[in-house]
Amino acid sequence: MKTPVQGLHHLTVMASDPQRNIDFYTQVLGQRLVKVTVNFDDPGTYHLYYGDEVGSPGTIMTFFPWPDAQRGERGNGEVSALAYAVPPHALGQWKARLSALNLDYTEGMRFGAAYLRVVDPDGLPLELIADPSNAPVPRPWRQSPLDEAIAPRGFHSVTLWVERAAPVATLLTEHLGFTRVGQENDPQGPRTRFKGDSDGVGLYIDVVERPGQGRGQFGAGSVHHVALRTRDDAEQIEYQRDLTKKGYGVTPVQDRQYFHSIYFRDVSGVLFEIATDAPGFPADEDVAELGRALKLPAWLESRRSAIEGHLAPIVNPEHGTTIGRNSARRGSNSPTSSAGRVNGPHQGQPLLTAGRTPQQARAAVLLVHGRGGSAQDILGLSQAFGMSAFAYLAPQAQGNTWYPQSFLAPMPHNEPDLSSGLQAIEDTLSTLEQAGIAREHVMLGGFSQGACLVSEFVARNAHRYGGVFAFSGGVIGPDGTPRDYPGSLDGTPVFLGCSDRDPHIPLQRVEESAEVFERLGGQVDKRIYPGMGHLINEDEIAAVQAMLQVLSVESL
Repeated sequence: MKTPVQGLHHLTVMASDPQRNIDFYTQVLGQRLVKVTVNFDDPGTYHLYYGDEVGSPGTIMTFFPWPDAQRGERGNGEVSALAYAVPPHALGQWKARLSALNLDYTEGMRFGAAYLRVVDPDGLPLELIADPSNAPVPRPWRQSPLDEAIAPRGFHSVTLWVERAAPVATLLTEHLGFTRVGQENDPQGPRTRFKGDSDGVGLYIDVVERPGQGRGQFGAGSVHHVALRTRDDAEQIEYQRDLTKKGYGVTPVQDRQYFHSIYFRDVSGVLFEIATDAPGFPADEDVAELGRALKLPAWLESRRSAIEGHLAPIVNPEHGTTIGRNSARRGSNSPTSSAGRVNGPHQGQPLLTAGRTPQQARAAVLLVHGRGGSAQDILGLSQAFGMSAFAYLAPQAQGNTWYPQSFLAPMPHNEPDLSSGLQAIEDTLSTLEQAGIAREHVMLGGFSQGACLVSEFVARNAHRYGGVFAFSGGVIGPDGTPRDYPGSLDGTPVFLGCSDRDPHIPLQRVEESAEVFERLGGQVDKRIYPGMGHLINEDEIAAVQAMLQVLSVESL
């Protein structure tokens, strides 16, 4: 039988201004900045870690700061608040401290314990709960600006807001080894408390049921995920196997340099991580030097100069050293279409977005929906890819169809809709260029009819793109259509995935499309899936994720 989860490991949150974030968590809350690194999926964004002196599990707050990001809105399907444990006698001193700093706070009682609530600079609710357990800080930070007698000891709990509590309760108690230890009424709804298998810090998860309430909107101050503790890799693998069998869709193990991670999303919408305790933050620098310099994994060291050039300067008050430099957006050197502009049925239709705005991002993904689908539908791939560094844009087809007949029909039979659809892609690329994102930093992709439209656009407009993917699609036109397209893809990575018996996409057309892209100089990865049907599978998602990770680094 696998070992129960011990409790909370860390919490990862989106922030806006990195220096303001550092000043609040180090100087107001007295947490040590134990690691300055980057988001491995977005190396142009800091990843800041705070905790006790060494960043012990159960004390770690981590942040991805996106300068000028809009503030999120709390709602169901997310962590709505984090609580630190403080000695009961310290609450009076904390009231005085917060008042002296002109920080508003509220007071309350929960499960018999008093607490104060304050918000961080981006609106994340933080609670200081009087904890009589006297559990010691795993390793106190001796240079903290706070007296150790009032300093937070580590995490006490997190609060989840959900539509229904029962599925989360099943996950926590039956699959993760938490114990239900209490329930009480909360202004938001019934609050149930669960305890991890440990006697240290970060033991509790509170689940508040809020039926009929809206879902959260992710932004600055929003919790991206909550990580739970497991001792080592062997225990983590047990959880990965068990949760996968239970249908939770667990990711492969991710090397986060200072711990190893697996991720899964509960039906409530909350994203969970299970992280190992080892190897820890002193793995690549001495304890006394933690937080002094920008630390990069080995695979990013060759890009250090470019990465530092994109990071805003920050100062860790403990060491007084400056990290990063001001970044300047590169201008676009991409060509614009030389052909006359088409005005057809798809011009003037909405352009939907997700992820970062083009002004905030360095790279983008242009997604094209299939017949009968919508821009909103295809934007769901942004969640499946899980790559938050990108701006995602999806043009909408009039009537949800890019062209009326099969993609194998004579091309004149699909006009003027076909040309109008190709123009919609060109218009979206132009929008990105105006925001400073060149075509070599844009990945184009789609599913079904959208994959066909993307394939034809890329073949007709060969250029170095950030990448191309076609889920169940290929170049357009009947058999025998001339494929003497001009230009060069100049090494653009191209992914083609399709079933060997797709009812809409003949295997021969996928093979022909691969030959076209290879002849144009693309680096083609073609994968044929026996008996799959007309859908997208996890292997295809993983392949595009890998392409996006490369593009995230190349766009620096």
